[in-house]
Amino acid sequence: MNDVLAKINDRLKIAQTGVRIQQISNRLYLRATLPPKPNSQKTQPYQQRIALGIYASDEGLKRAEAEAKLLGGLIACKNFRWDAYLKAPSVELLAVETIEVLIQRFEKYYFQTRDRNQQTLTTWLIDYWRVFQKLPQTDILNAQNILKVVTNTIPDTKTRKRTCMALSAIAKFAQIEINLKPYRGRYSPRLVTPRDLPTDLTIAKHFYEIESESWRWVYGMLAAYGLRNHEVFRLDFGAIANGNYIVSVGENSKTGSRRVWPCYPEWFEEFNLQEVVLPKVDLNQANHALGHVVTVWFKRHEIGFAPYSLRHCWAIRSLEFGLDITLSAQQMGHSAKVHSELYHHWISEKHHQRAFELMSNKSDRPSVPKILGHQNGLKSFD
Repeated sequence: MNDVLAKINDRLKIAQTGVRIQQISNRLYLRATLPPKPNSQKTQPYQQRIALGIYASDEGLKRAEAEAKLLGGLIACKNFRWDAYLKAPSVELLAVETIEVLIQRFEKYYFQTRDRNQQTLTTWLIDYWRVFQKLPQTDILNAQNILKVVTNTIPDTKTRKRTCMALSAIAKFAQIEINLKPYRGRYSPRLVTPRDLPTDLTIAKHFYEIESESWRWVYGMLAAYGLRNHEVFRLDFGAIANGNYIVSVGENSKTGSRRVWPCYPEWFEEFNLQEVVLPKVDLNQANHALGHVVTVWFKRHEIGFAPYSLRHCWAIRSLEFGLDITLSAQQMGHSAKVHSELYHHWISEKHHQRAFELMSNKSDRPSVPKILGHQNGLKSFD
């Protein structure tokens, strides 16, 4: 049935009728840009649906196509009048949903197709809901107001890319034809300018300058393990308290459960991380809210760098120490591709030199090959 409906709409599009047929449940509707209904407060034409009162059967689709052509002709000749449709006993007018209502329907669908947990809730809020709030909530979604939101963002940025992704999803859900691929731009983490990161010595000094015991513990965990802000509250605290320096991040973190090793295992003892002391924070908050609490604390106490800098430092440190990129990516909750894009362009000559020294000074590295007959610096092949 969907294939038949798609072919009919293709024919209507080729004929430039300006009308398409939609199926909602087992009923058929016409959708077109129509003038406001009598007594409406609107003044300009907008997308509306007309319920035909017929079922989505083979015969119903034939009749719907005929009705669509008739409506398209009336619109083209500027002879469309609501009276004929409002008075028809077999035709029912369906109120067109606003963007606000459409978002609610999309949210319901979103969580019907995936598990509702802290990870998906955070993705919904950050990647979808915040973008959708930029749309005019009381209007009807169309290509024009979608494109307006997209072009109001800065090209070649993460915001532009995220906006195109979210609005493409809801446009597809609402069966609105729009191609946002040309607007996504060239954003990539590889193009982001690397920030100035603190040295490991600076990180250690800052730890001892923090007066609050609980926030000193939070800082130490972020520094030692390169966790995301909220993940410091999503750990297996019991295992840490028992002296396990390999921390386990819970399922309710952004990218699910994983285990993380410290690049400096000495910091586990030096920072006394076994003594778990949490700040008075509502752990039932969503991940983004918990992460924001950490960001605000760093700013208020003038740490001098953002908490995510500690995460970046762990990543760079793992490269310097020669940890395989696949292992470091897993420990950070990244794919190898994302990890490479984020951090490979941060590597400087000193990182290469450090890795070379570690590699060449390994006691178990392969020996240099010896050539038979080599004496006094001369090679003999006799």
